[in-house]
Amino acid sequence: MKSSMNLKTTLKNIDRKSYPAYKGLQGIYDFKTYRLSIDHVQGDPFASPSRLSLHIDGSAAGFPASYYDTSYKRITLQDHLTRLFGKALNQISFRAKGSGKSGLFSISRCGQQVLERTACQIDARNGNLSLYFDAGFPANGRTVNSRELEKMLFELLPKCVTSALLFQNINQKALKRAIFLSEDQHFIRENLSKMGLTAFVADGSILPRESGISQRPLKTAVPFVSPKSYQVSMELPHHGRISGMGIPKGITLIVGGGYHGKSTLLKALELGVYNHIPGDGREFVLTDPTAMKIRAEDGRSITNTDISMFINHLPNGKNTSSFSTEDASGSTSQAANVMEAVEAGTSLFLIDEDTSATNFMIRDELMQRVVLREQEPITPFIERVRELYESFSISSILVAGSCGSYFHMADHIIQMDQYVPKDITTFAKQEALSFPCVAPAKPLTAAPDFHRCFKDGRELKKDRRIKMKTLGKDAFSINKETVDLRYVEQIVDSEQTSSLGYALLYAKLHLMDGKKDLRQITEALMDLISRKGLAALLDSSYVKSNLAMPRREEIFACLNRYRKL
Repeated sequence: MKSSMNLKTTLKNIDRKSYPAYKGLQGIYDFKTYRLSIDHVQGDPFASPSRLSLHIDGSAAGFPASYYDTSYKRITLQDHLTRLFGKALNQISFRAKGSGKSGLFSISRCGQQVLERTACQIDARNGNLSLYFDAGFPANGRTVNSRELEKMLFELLPKCVTSALLFQNINQKALKRAIFLSEDQHFIRENLSKMGLTAFVADGSILPRESGISQRPLKTAVPFVSPKSYQVSMELPHHGRISGMGIPKGITLIVGGGYHGKSTLLKALELGVYNHIPGDGREFVLTDPTAMKIRAEDGRSITNTDISMFINHLPNGKNTSSFSTEDASGSTSQAANVMEAVEAGTSLFLIDEDTSATNFMIRDELMQRVVLREQEPITPFIERVRELYESFSISSILVAGSCGSYFHMADHIIQMDQYVPKDITTFAKQEALSFPCVAPAKPLTAAPDFHRCFKDGRELKKDRRIKMKTLGKDAFSINKETVDLRYVEQIVDSEQTSSLGYALLYAKLHLMDGKKDLRQITEALMDLISRKGLAALLDSSYVKSNLAMPRREEIFACLNRYRKL
């Protein structure tokens, strides 16, 4: 490790030289309060910015050990510091001048959810703090402008470190509020199953968002108020007594007119698998952590998936207990999504009729009379939903606005009326008596086959240069193969998509051997991340600052969507 003065001297020596002279700066420099590591230097001022990291001893950072003694509190602290440091960097970004990306400072942009990221890491053993971020080294044309870089590293950056990363200088009340909120959220999540619930929505929650492209709460929204019959109360460690709607295990149907809040409630429940920041409005909307949003996904690839619970006796004689296609239909894709979620170990399905295949969800009485059951290869979801709960312990929350057939099957029926939930179970059940009930399908005679083992990535091992590119939140590509994740709707950040790309690549190169099934591979990936962190997925000598932790359910879904399994 060199002193900061060594860095200053080197900067003076390379001033006005050609841009590649910056490469000689790589290394670690002691700035007393912290250590600055220049991990990677960009090739020219118009290329991707240089990658830097800061390392602060726990004793210097000064954060109480009680703020990172559990994983959920540590992740909350990391998230809070990433936001503070990002706000500080925004204020100094581009103050140094030059061509291309000169003067840029940037770090991961955090949304409304609290995610574990490689951008900020705290060692739970000693409180040591590491931040990973990007900086655009200044240039005049394509020559070194070391005076501006000196301004960035010796004047601007130290101010950010002092104001955002030292406990004594930050807003301690705001941090305490975030930590206490994470403890309350953990308490609710831990008690959901014990209370026989799949989800909890606190009274006063703000569910609608500003717009389709903004996740901030809508200021004019109607605060959520639980129906009395579903109201539950808890005594939280810090918030105190809280009440709200507890959605019981079983089959829950959410109905109502268009634009009355059905899908808004379901969307909040989808994202309730994550903790949210203070002020989001959904801080106390918490869902079973294994919950999976299920939808039709026309065109997705399916590999050796057992969909025989829902599809059998195809006219072409194709085997549905180990079904493969590169271009699935709506019903086939939704059947595969259900079975892969069962395989992944979910305890809760979240389904909206708007994004479902009609022929997968329901066949009404008239259609069954005209097209006999033995002539129809598809067993609709309505005929299996009860069996999935009673035999597999998987609850379902369904949104419906046009089909009343699920009234017969539902245990609980909630109507959204101008964003206000009402319990109409008794009334709906009484009305349903006047209509024919769909008969359940015959119970399965054999358990689904989940022993799917895939070969290793020999084609990738032969390729010395593997290109992994993230295409926003919706997809990533490995070489020329694109993995489409548009309809894995519980991914909330493009950095999660990056992580999924590296997880798939790691699995193909190191875990898939023709013996381990996908569940074992997913568990091996989760174990690796738990022991060594997200950075263990990278084949790199430095930690990139663009990874966020996906759920194991999303890792499993990602593996299933790779066409070259």
